Amino acid sequence: MAPMAGHSKWKNIRIRKGKQDAIRGKVFTKLSREIIVAAREGGGDPDMNPRLRIAVQKAKENSVPKDNIERSIKRGTGEIEGENYESLTYEGYGPGGAAIILEVLTENKNRTVAEVRHAFSKHGGNLAENGSVAWQFKHVGQITVAREGRDEDELTMQALEAGAEDVTSDDDAFYIVTAREDLHAANDALDKQGVKAEDVGLTYLATNKSELSPDDMRKLVKLLDALEDLDDVQQTYMNVDVPDEFFEE
Repeated sequence: MAPMAGHSKWKNIRIRKGKQDAIRGKVFTKLSREIIVAAREGGGDPDMNPRLRIAVQKAKENSVPKDNIERSIKRGTGEIEGENYESLTYEGYGPGGAAIILEVLTENKNRTVAEVRHAFSKHGGNLAENGSVAWQFKHVGQITVAREGRDEDELTMQALEAGAEDVTSDDDAFYIVTAREDLHAANDALDKQGVKAEDVGLTYLATNKSELSPDDMRKLVKLLDALEDLDDVQQTYMNVDVPDEFFEE
């Protein structure tokens, strides 16, 4: 079974490597929006709504206050007034031809597309038509499990028995790939075996990675920073691996 390239979302890298205090406000905003949309689409009971359960879990892990979480759920279910967020996907090219996919939640589509287009054009990229980039990715479910001394062969067997398609890894974690429709069933099956996920959700995996020059890599990092700074951008995916040294410049 040939592994697909890539697994990391830019946002996850930033949360881990960035200064927590400087980005906490934006993290709260993004997580609250995800809770609102999850509750709106699947109901306000986390036990019956896997997407909401995961969104609430992420919010708690990032110290979002309980009152904020409960208020976001009520906004999603319509118990209290709130913005009506729409889920959208944008595609674009960064410096050196890097392929980028953005997932956004917005209550003002015109404002969002203008902000996204401006970020791309300012940092050497361009917003593209939908479909022009997505063919370079596979849209799948992904379960992230911390290494914590786990045996890779044993976890792989457990994952495959639970319905997964593939397992990849790096120094920090294992990444269990599933078909989109099998994600929550596979996670539930693993959970019953004592395999607790750090993160569960749909993701875009690059089928082939692009190699950039150091200059284009620096420009790409600036573009990704600008996109991440937009409140409406929930997730950013790309077909480039950014070496650690480019975070430190």
